[in-house]
Amino acid sequence: MKPINFDVFAAVWNNHQGQKTPEVHVEIARWLADRWQTGDRELLLLAFRNAGKSTLVGLFSAWLLSRDPNIRIMVLAADLALARKMVRNVKRIIERHPLIVGLNGGLKPARADQWAADQFTVNRTRELRDPSMLAKGIGANVTGSRADVVICDDVEVPNTSDTLPKREDLRERLDEIDYVLAPGGLQLYIGTPHTYYSIYTGDPRPETGEEKPYLDDFKRLELPLLDNKGQSRWPERFPQQKIDAIKRRTGPNKFQSQMMLRPVNVAEGRLDPDRLRPYDDDLNYIEANNEAKLMLGARRLVSASCWWDPSFGSPDKGDASVIACIFTDEEGDYWLHAVRYMEHDPELSATTDEATQLCRQAVDFVRENHLSSVTLETNGLGRFLPGLLRRELQGTGLQCAVIEKASHRAKDLRIIDAFDAVLAAGRLHAHRNVFSTPFVTEMREWRPGTKARDDGLDAVSGCLLSEPVRLPRLPSPDAKDIKGRANWRPGADGFKAKTEFSV
Repeated sequence: MKPINFDVFAAVWNNHQGQKTPEVHVEIARWLADRWQTGDRELLLLAFRNAGKSTLVGLFSAWLLSRDPNIRIMVLAADLALARKMVRNVKRIIERHPLIVGLNGGLKPARADQWAADQFTVNRTRELRDPSMLAKGIGANVTGSRADVVICDDVEVPNTSDTLPKREDLRERLDEIDYVLAPGGLQLYIGTPHTYYSIYTGDPRPETGEEKPYLDDFKRLELPLLDNKGQSRWPERFPQQKIDAIKRRTGPNKFQSQMMLRPVNVAEGRLDPDRLRPYDDDLNYIEANNEAKLMLGARRLVSASCWWDPSFGSPDKGDASVIACIFTDEEGDYWLHAVRYMEHDPELSATTDEATQLCRQAVDFVRENHLSSVTLETNGLGRFLPGLLRRELQGTGLQCAVIEKASHRAKDLRIIDAFDAVLAAGRLHAHRNVFSTPFVTEMREWRPGTKARDDGLDAVSGCLLSEPVRLPRLPSPDAKDIKGRANWRPGADGFKAKTEFSV
C-alpha cells in the first residue's frame, strides 16, 4: 500500500474523533513530514500554548511507527507525568486509528506486559532491547538507553529554567541526548519559551558566555498566536475577544512569552536592563597646561566611585567577589564603565593566599580605570581586607584611598534606591563590556525578597549611592526661562562692580 502523507493521517484521525483539522495543524503536519522526508534530523517546533502541538507530535509518532515498526522513540519532558501523557495518547492512536488497525492485524502486541503506562513495544520484526516508545522525565537517568527519535516535549518550564543553576542543569541533561540518539536519529524539540535565557532563543546571550544559541543548527518552525497581520492563527479557538481576555489575565510578559514565543521573563523583574544606554568609548587620561583630565569620548568626567563587595566565592558557586566603577560627567549622567567578577586561583594558593590574589586583582582594576579611591564593604569578609588592599596599593605606588564602609540597610532597599531613579530618567549608561558579564542577567531576574543572585547589583548600587547628584550646568546670568522670566533664585544674576582702575 502506498504510504499515507502525515497531514492525511492526522486528518483521518481527527475525522474519526469527530473533529476538524485546523489550518495551523495542517501547517505543522506538512512541515514535520517535509523535514522527515528531506532528512533534516534536528528540529525545533515552537507554537503558542494550547495549540495542540503535543497532540500532533503524538500523531506524528504513531505515523512513524506505522511506517516502520522498528523505530524506537523516547519522550523527554520536564516531569515523568507529562511524558507519560504523550505515550498514553500514542497508545490510544495505535489502538483506534483506522489506518493502523488495518495494517496486518495492527501494531498492538498480544502480551499485556508490552503495553505499559510509561512504555510500550509494538509488533515488530527486529529483536531490540529498547521499547518502541518510552517516557522519561528530564531528571531521569537515560544512560544505556538508545532511541531513533528523541522528542523533547516542554522540557523548559519555570521549574527547570527560572534560575541560572536550573538552566545550566537543564542544558547538561539535554546534552546527554547525543549519547542516546542512534546515528541519523531525529531530535525534535517542542515547547514555548519560559525565560529570556531560553534554550529556544534564536539569538545568543553574551552575558551568559553564549557565542551562539543553544539550538543554533536546528531547523525551526515558529507559530505565534498572531500572524504578521495581527490575525489569530486559530480564530475558531482564539477569537479576538478571547485573546484580549488572555492578555488581561496573564499580563504582557506572559502573553509575549507563551503566546507570541518571545523569550522574556514570565515573572517580570524589577530592574530592566533594556533601559541601560550602551556606549563603546574608552577612558582617555590627558595632562596638559598643568591640568589633568579624564575624558570619555568628548565628555569630561568630573567624579568617580568604585565599590568592592568582597567574597571568596565565584560567579558559578556561592557569592561572587565583584568590583565596579561608575563615572559622572559634567551633565550629571552616570557611566558604568566596568564590572569585574573576581575569582582566586586555587593553583596559586600554595604561594599566594586567596585574599591577596583578590586584592591584587582589585589593584589592577583601580589602575586600569584611573581611580583615586575604592570603597570596600566591610560586612563579613571585608573587615579583614582593607589592610591587605592598602599594602598592595602601596607596593605599586598608586595614589588611591581605601574607604571602609559597613552596610546597615537591607540589600534589597539599597538596590532599589540606587537604580530606580537613574533607570527611569535614562541617565545610566553602560560600557559594551558590561553586557558580557553576569550583571545584566542579575538585573533581568532580580526581584525584591527572592534569593536571586545580586552580587553585581550590590557593587554597582554602592557606586551609585556614593556618587553625588549633579545638576546640569546653570544657564548664564542673563538667561531667561521658557516663559521669558528672569531667574528667580538668589545669587543667580551677575553683579558688575564699579572700579576706578584705568586700563
